[in-house]
Amino acid sequence: MGLAIFLLSGGAKPISLFNADPNVIIIDQIKIEILGNSTVGKYQCSCPHPFRDTIFLNSATKNSLRSEISTDNFDCGNRIMNKDLKTTIKVTKFPKSTVTISNIKPSGGNYKCSMNFRITDKTLSYQNLSLTNTKESLEGTVAVKFTDLQLEPPTKMGGIIKVKNEFVIHFVLYKL
Repeated sequence: MGLAIFLLSGGAKPISLFNADPNVIIIDQIKIEILGNSTVGKYQCSCPHPFRDTIFLNSATKNSLRSEISTDNFDCGNRIMNKDLKTTIKVTKFPKSTVTISNIKPSGGNYKCSMNFRITDKTLSYQNLSLTNTKESLEGTVAVKFTDLQLEPPTKMGGIIKVKNEFVIHFVLYKL
């Protein structure tokens, strides 16, 4: 009888399989998307990547994550676009990209971080990058140009179809 009163009065906490510590973020998967435009419309290529890591906010011990992503896994929705992207980013010469997110700090209900994204033999670095915090994920975007990576935007049919120089890298860190 005493145990029932204890439980009903809220004296016991439910056991959770997931950490409810607000200073801990458990990442379960990363998805990188490349979004851009061409003279014939928009394109979207994505690369989901199984990945598990834990970020400890307000800690010097482990406040970062780093992952290698196979560039051959990017999928643009059709075989021709897949081939064009893989040729453009030189997948045979540079089969892996690396994303490193560090110095993650709360900023209102969202976060700020530093990010290095290595694709081909170039590293793009961003400071104070905003990460939008949702129940399921942390998301961020960066604007990039093919010329920033010393790459030529793809063209087809003798230049009739051209991919615009500017594109967006959208990354999603799915939370557990």
